Amino acid sequence: MATAIRRRNWPRIGLVLLVLLVAVGLLYREPLLGYARTGAAFGARTSCACRYIARRSLKDCKKDFEPGMWAVFLSDDVEGRSVTGYVPLLSRQTARFRAGYGCLLDPWTA
Repeated sequence: MATAIRRRNWPRIGLVLLVLLVAVGLLYREPLLGYARTGAAFGARTSCACRYIARRSLKDCKKDFEPGMWAVFLSDDVEGRSVTGYVPLLSRQTARFRAGYGCLLDPWTA
């Protein structure tokens, strides 16, 4: 009988944890968005230069990331000579290689 009670409590415990996560997310929304935007932009710009100026692989470019940037993912557009850095569900930034200028970030939008 004790096992049955415990099994019935799991949905409640899961719901409480979900509510707590949403509450914490709402409290820290602005700082998280700022860190996500900055991390995505840094990842895109650094990886674009690594990829199209230094001619390294995108996987090798992740070595240039600062500690704590595990949430930044990269996407490479070889034809457009650009790299997009993104933090899932929070931010996405693209840097494009332009001859004579290097890698430039696309303008930020709100």
